[in-house]
Amino acid sequence: MRAKTVLPAVAMTAVSMVLTLAVVVMWLGTAVPWPVAVVVGLGIDGGWLATLAYERRLAAQGDHNAAVTAVGWSFGILAAGVLVAHALTVDHSAGAWLAVAWLPVAAKALWLVHGLWERTALTPVALDAIRGIQQEARDEAAVARARLRAEAATEETRLTAVTEAGARIARVQARTAQTLSAAWSTLETARAGEETGRALTSVTARVTPGVTPRWELPVWGPTEPVGSRSLDAAPALTDDALDVIVDEIRTSETPALSYREMATRFRAAGHSASEVRLRAAWKRVAA
Repeated sequence: MRAKTVLPAVAMTAVSMVLTLAVVVMWLGTAVPWPVAVVVGLGIDGGWLATLAYERRLAAQGDHNAAVTAVGWSFGILAAGVLVAHALTVDHSAGAWLAVAWLPVAAKALWLVHGLWERTALTPVALDAIRGIQQEARDEAAVARARLRAEAATEETRLTAVTEAGARIARVQARTAQTLSAAWSTLETARAGEETGRALTSVTARVTPGVTPRWELPVWGPTEPVGSRSLDAAPALTDDALDVIVDEIRTSETPALSYREMATRFRAAGHSASEVRLRAAWKRVAA
């Protein structure tokens, strides 16, 4: 990866230096001796190469010097200016020289890109660790997505089953209610019929002669509970007997019991009387 950024910068720098030297020699060769022109060209290229080497050294140490960078860019701009000036002064091939005049500046830009790459480059070990972390995250995300899809499918299946079961129960209940309604309608029709009692009486007349039974079929509708009654319930107390019992319970302790205590003992003894009669008896004996 390092070669992908440094090789283009080295190649463009070399081409720029060669072009700068050739242009300086051709441009100044007519005015000064060619060795002087060569020295001037080598001076420009040498200064550019020296500042570039110093910048690379500082970059290798993790350092940076703004003055050195400014000097390096100055040499690059000077080389580009020489190429542009030569292109403007020649009578032929001016467009070709202008087309390559940007190479020194481009070479400096490529070295800048290479420096940025070096400051952000990671070792193979770090890159492997990052790839491992990313792969682990992708694996966990895929597993989580699969788990969510499975849970969603399971929940959908469960809801479908519950809904279908509820629908079946509702259909059975509807059919049962319809059957019961028809049955009770039939019973109601039979009960309300004029000939029902007469038919049933004619059937049972031979079994129970002299008895006219009362036939009543069940009625479809709400019912009321019937309270249970004891078969051997004691007869209701007369007022005099009730007064005697109330007086005995009331005066069984000194001081006399209150009405509430007397009523509690009255019912605990097994006696029966309505609240109205019991309170009336209390008033009579207490008076």
